[in-house]
Amino acid sequence: MDTAARSGGIWEGIYKVIMRRNSVYVTFVVLGAFAGERVVDYGVHKLWEFNNIGKRYEDIPVLGQRQSEE
Repeated sequence: MDTAARSGGIWEGIYKVIMRRNSVYVTFVVLGAFAGERVVDYGVHKLWEFNNIGKRYEDIPVLGQRQSEE
């Protein structure tokens, strides 16, 4: 039996590092929630842009342009 199997493996090691102190656990949860929110927000934004190509205000060249007065 190797050393990793006897010590519980990598997942148990990560669990022990994160769960050892309450402050580390709370920090991990808060930073994880923040990072997860950023990832989901970025993904939804890119999906929305992909599904609306050609329909956005920026994609229509005549909008926002004034007629020149001559």
